[in-house]
Amino acid sequence: MPDKVRWGILGTGNIARKFADDLRTLPDARIVAVGSRSKSKAETFGAAFDIPHCHGTPEALATDPEVDCVYVATPHPFHHGNALLCLNAGKAVLCEKPFTINAQQAAEVIQTAQRKKVLLMEAMWTRCFPLMIKFRELLAKKVIGDLQLLTADFGFRAEFDPKSRLFDPHLGGGALLDIGVYQVSLDSMVFGEPTGISGTAVLGETTVDEQASITLKFEAGQLAVLHTTIRANTFCEARLVGTLGRIAIHSPFWKPSKMTISIEGQKDELIEMSYAGHGYHFEASEFMNCFRQGKLESALMPHHETLSIMRTLDTLRGKFGVRYPME
Repeated sequence: MPDKVRWGILGTGNIARKFADDLRTLPDARIVAVGSRSKSKAETFGAAFDIPHCHGTPEALATDPEVDCVYVATPHPFHHGNALLCLNAGKAVLCEKPFTINAQQAAEVIQTAQRKKVLLMEAMWTRCFPLMIKFRELLAKKVIGDLQLLTADFGFRAEFDPKSRLFDPHLGGGALLDIGVYQVSLDSMVFGEPTGISGTAVLGETTVDEQASITLKFEAGQLAVLHTTIRANTFCEARLVGTLGRIAIHSPFWKPSKMTISIEGQKDELIEMSYAGHGYHFEASEFMNCFRQGKLESALMPHHETLSIMRTLDTLRGKFGVRYPME
């Protein structure tokens, strides 16, 4: 195993830039290649981050012998093909959320990774933040008793543009896959796979879901009530209620640094865990730890849960009446 894990980044958008910023802060990581469908975009990105190999096709990045791992940061309709390309080339893959467009695609990617015996992880960065690790520890200790209800919202106002990835169905547009996935992933982490799924959405001019309200029911009777929108700025908080108290993960819950624990009869406790950078270095570190240990998946974001989340998203889109042209 080399001293530094050698990364390739597939995609040159905003999220790829933030990831590259954070990756450069890790002493055991090195960005050796970037790939794009445009050679000029790859070269511009490479110049900004001092990356030696700039490829004008995803295929060139996937077959670059200098690359150990690939971070797939392309728009979500391309995740399926890009991840398969890299896995079949023997590269470990950290794939941005939503993992794929639907559960069928997700199953194919996961099965390929397992067959090739290559590390694969969904880049649900929220799970890797120190505060979220602490949150899971508190739940394991049942500090707020038996869990009953989770509420969470994530929304921002986006100016309508039918050609943007948020509104174009050909790019997998809509609030659910772009930001609603965070709430669905959170309740999956807390409660598991839902046994009952209901929801309603408002579809816009381009037929994608612009805002939605979701209710999920779980085996032991717990409920999750979720809201997502690209029409307005919401509180972006998550609140979990148990039989002995409550935990509020403060805004923005999807890159958390503060939470308040409220136990009946006790003074509220504020826990703060600040961090430097954008926060992507936590998921990169988790991924590299798995890579160095020869693991095929991460315990923080296991394959079975990624697939379960995609099934829930599929069911919700079915209820909303949203189907993408590539399906």
